Amino acid sequence: MKPPRVLIIAGSDSGGGAGIQADIKTVTLLGGFAMTAVTAITAQNTLGVEAVMPVPAEMVLRQIDAVASDIGVDVVKIGMIGSAVTAEAVAERLAAMAGVPIVFDPVMVATSGSPLADAATVAAFARIMATATMVTPNLPELVALTGRTIDDAAQMEEAAKELARDREIAVLAKGGHLTDAILTDLLVTPAGEVIRWESVRIDTRHSHGTGCTLASAVAVGLGRGLRLADAVEVAREFVRSVMLAAPGFGAGHGPMGHGLGEP
Repeated sequence: MKPPRVLIIAGSDSGGGAGIQADIKTVTLLGGFAMTAVTAITAQNTLGVEAVMPVPAEMVLRQIDAVASDIGVDVVKIGMIGSAVTAEAVAERLAAMAGVPIVFDPVMVATSGSPLADAATVAAFARIMATATMVTPNLPELVALTGRTIDDAAQMEEAAKELARDREIAVLAKGGHLTDAILTDLLVTPAGEVIRWESVRIDTRHSHGTGCTLASAVAVGLGRGLRLADAVEVAREFVRSVMLAAPGFGAGHGPMGHGLGEP
């Protein structure tokens, strides 16, 4: 059986812990074939993002077209999008990929707290969600996408239900920013079905790239034909394994141990 062909549309992380570097590692370790359309170049490390240079939208589209026309695409994972213009252009291009699952990680802020999307880009996320199969917001992103106040898991569930219903998209709401000892993630379908995962929180500062890794792992599962909930189950376990295998690099929010844990 051929590996699922995963097109990753995301920004580069020079520190290697998140962004397209984490995506490629994740897809490869889980048996997928990773292809890329780089949307932005960043200068960053575990302490923060020092500079961001968006790639022109035309070049992002050229990358997408080059791989899609020759190699083919089984599933798409979208991360940092770079600019509002690029978001609009990518959404239009992906709308033509009928039947291809699309996992959208609405990256707005790096783990260090550095902004990675301006207000216009966040506003343009609506276009991408209109074409996507699933969106995977953390709590601050879910707040930005819904305008709701979220202080606990119950409010997170209500916000996720609203987003799923209004955008007609599956929502994987990640509870890592809550302070409970038990971490709760929720998968909400457009029909309002809720699937809940609970696990003991891993106490670590080496969590850079968790969102990128989770979304890419889900994409590989969907590319293999797994049901959405099953793809999330496998992805969550993968993220936990690489968090536990973190090598301890850097003085800030360090990278996880892709390739050092059990896939």
